[in-house]
Amino acid sequence: MKNIAILGASGSIGQNTLSVIRNYPDKFKVVALSVNSDIGRLSSQIREFKPLAVCVNDRDRALALSSKIKSGVKIFSGRQGLEELVRDKRIDQVVFAISGASALTPLVSAIESGKDVALANKEALVMAGPIILRLARKNKVRLMPIDSEQSAIWQCLEGEDRGALKKIYLTASGGPLRKLNKRELKDIRLKQVLKHPRWKMGRKITVDSATLMNKGLELLEAMFLFGLAASQIKVLVHPEALIHSMVEFIDGVLIAQLSTTDMRIPIQYALSYPQRLKNTLPEIDFYKLGALHFEKPDFKKFPCLGLAYAAARRLGTFPCVLNAANEVAVAEFLKEKLKFRHIPEVSAKVMRSHTNKLNPALSDILQADAWARQEALRVIARLN
Repeated sequence: MKNIAILGASGSIGQNTLSVIRNYPDKFKVVALSVNSDIGRLSSQIREFKPLAVCVNDRDRALALSSKIKSGVKIFSGRQGLEELVRDKRIDQVVFAISGASALTPLVSAIESGKDVALANKEALVMAGPIILRLARKNKVRLMPIDSEQSAIWQCLEGEDRGALKKIYLTASGGPLRKLNKRELKDIRLKQVLKHPRWKMGRKITVDSATLMNKGLELLEAMFLFGLAASQIKVLVHPEALIHSMVEFIDGVLIAQLSTTDMRIPIQYALSYPQRLKNTLPEIDFYKLGALHFEKPDFKKFPCLGLAYAAARRLGTFPCVLNAANEVAVAEFLKEKLKFRHIPEVSAKVMRSHTNKLNPALSDILQADAWARQEALRVIARLN
């Protein structure tokens, strides 16, 4: 029996993780849950899974929950509460389904306390990949990716000689705006951006998929996870989203990982690794597929991907600054206070204003993150 903590239990990844656990009550037990503010959903999860502890980021909502819940569950609140929660010795593995930079310090706490990590959050690795990987090695912690693309690479490399790896192909569905031209993107509306053709995801990651920033963040994430240079990672637009990524070796052989587009597949593998468990999800019917399609990404139409490659070449604090500026720009777009076409412009201007610091400490990362957020707000104020 593996004791699991799920951070971000009310979101898409969190709910899918609970769905996997629900199918295997003899293998996994939920011992801790966290949400940002959705105590309604958390209350029902507490009743079903009976965790030992929960955390609500919003302190007022945490107080409201404590008045509703009569069981013996311990309730934490705020970022410090989350960091305390993940140190609980009864937890074997922490699922990081929190989006954004807010996952960084709890991730560090989980690793320092020796917890294995199933990671769906890419932003923390983008910000501080080298630091996180060093900490994981020092504490003998396994980082198991949940993102379908990173999980695919991980599975393709299992048992292979890393020295024989030549290249990685990160596949991208192309998002909801793939077929539109640059002129049509100029005044695209929020409702259109949030209609992803393949995946059901949170609002922020859906916007990132539309700008291709999500693929740029995955580029940086893959660099750190698998010890690669930016030049070894190619992005390949694959609208069917059945090949989740591929690896190429020095002898010309490529290995691809295929599965239906359902996040429960990589989640289940991260929880059960190195074992594979059955599931009842639909199989790929190759007889009905007809064809698979591949395209080069359009860097002119989607400049966010080029910004990510630029950050990947410079490293230091640039990936953190890119992530922070993008988070602020996307948040303003979701509030309909910024036009879609201005999202990459904000990130580009913030990056141009930044003085890079190579080999940063965690304190440097946090400082660069705070600076980039303020700078992004200043850029947005001038654009408006």
